[in-house]
Amino acid sequence: MESQTNEVRLLESVEDSASGGHGGSADLERVLTDTETPFIRRLTAASIIELNLLYKLAAPAVMVYLINNAMSISTRIFSGQLGNMELAAASLGNQGIQLFAYGLMLGMGSAVETLCGQAFGARKYDMLGVYLQRSAIVLMVTAIPVTMVYIFSKPILILLGQSPSVASAAALFVYGLIPQVFAYAINFPIQKFLQAQTIVAPSAYISAGTLIVHLILSWIIVYKLGMGLLGASLTLSLSWCIIVGGQIVYILTSHRCKATWTGFNSKALGGLWEFVKLSSGSAVMLCLETWYFQILVLIAGLLENPELSLDALSVCMSVNGLLFMVSVGFNAAASVRVGNELGAGNPKAAAFSVFTVTSVSFVIALVEAMIVLSLRHIISYAFTSGKTVANAVSELCPLLAITIILNGIQPVLSGVAVGCGWQTYVAYVNVGCYYIVGVPLGFLLGFHFNLGVKGIWSGMIGGTGMQTLILLWSTFRTDWSKEVEKAEKRLDKWEANKETLLRE
Repeated sequence: MESQTNEVRLLESVEDSASGGHGGSADLERVLTDTETPFIRRLTAASIIELNLLYKLAAPAVMVYLINNAMSISTRIFSGQLGNMELAAASLGNQGIQLFAYGLMLGMGSAVETLCGQAFGARKYDMLGVYLQRSAIVLMVTAIPVTMVYIFSKPILILLGQSPSVASAAALFVYGLIPQVFAYAINFPIQKFLQAQTIVAPSAYISAGTLIVHLILSWIIVYKLGMGLLGASLTLSLSWCIIVGGQIVYILTSHRCKATWTGFNSKALGGLWEFVKLSSGSAVMLCLETWYFQILVLIAGLLENPELSLDALSVCMSVNGLLFMVSVGFNAAASVRVGNELGAGNPKAAAFSVFTVTSVSFVIALVEAMIVLSLRHIISYAFTSGKTVANAVSELCPLLAITIILNGIQPVLSGVAVGCGWQTYVAYVNVGCYYIVGVPLGFLLGFHFNLGVKGIWSGMIGGTGMQTLILLWSTFRTDWSKEVEKAEKRLDKWEANKETLLRE
């Protein structure tokens, strides 16, 4: 009878989890701690619950990031159809300058991800809106000096060793991306605010609609109006502003945000310095990751025949960037799941979520790598018609496949780090693996041993592999009960700050 009762409880937990939210999380922890039920049955029930929760988060998140990246790739495709020089310029502007802002803004926005994820798990809903507003303020201020990098992009690229002709064209492309910087400043806090509440599908629908508009406008502005590179980048900026506007309208009108968004609050202006410090740690962690392959593009521009190197690398980085968005979707899901479970006080559920999301992402990455290898001879023709570039891309595809596999693990572990608040620790790991090992090794193989782009990329893969192993070791030796305690202390600290502000 007792065994039958346990089975009934398991079935009820699995059924209840279909609705997601806190119920599913509580069910998962209950299943994992039910030692009276046989291990296999517990594992099966827990897997069903977690996969259901993960699917509802990861699938729309992956769609959002894929669509957003598709807008960027389509812009490079429109530019590439104008000529090889335009493709090289758009690639350099995107990978060499735009990713600087993207990494910085996304990194600083991840502070919201840590706090909102844990606050939502702890049912402290009113704190989410305050975090959103503080983050938006901090990022908008940060966007001002970032635009100076855009304005002076030409001398910066020349100083970094790029040819004047490519640097001039890339700078023209970058000027049109300045409005995008301020769109980032609003979009990323909003995105993390919604994800923490497992509200992801509306962002996917908004992004999908914007992509259609973006493609039509790009065709009209680039080709029909003849605005070239500048028109392509201005269209991309406009599309990001449309996404931001759509998400703001959703927050203001949706009943799902009523508990977490109660309107603008002047109290959000307080405690900004503490928020800046937390955001800075997050920014350093993600910037070091985002800029890593940005450096690969800059180094490739120093090789002989830089135009061919940049064109081939642009195609590979575009494919990698598109597939990387799948991993970024799982990164977001991992961060939300872990943050919610820690905030709710569920250590076993947090650990199980980490194992599940990492395994699923890795399997998907393996499939992606096999598809890329099977299509290595024809991938480049989506970007440019040059046969020389196609041959160069084909030779680089094995390295691309390895990078995709590593990206199936590493971003997910970074998402776990954000959910736990380990940003500072991961930043140190990134510095050591990426910039003390990966970049020097890439220079050594690429220039000293004359292996060119292959050597540079191989060296940097070595740094990524080392970082992935360290994060795996750190994650799977974590005491999740202690992480729950840390989450409680962190939320109590921020709650105390909020109460102090309210009394002032």
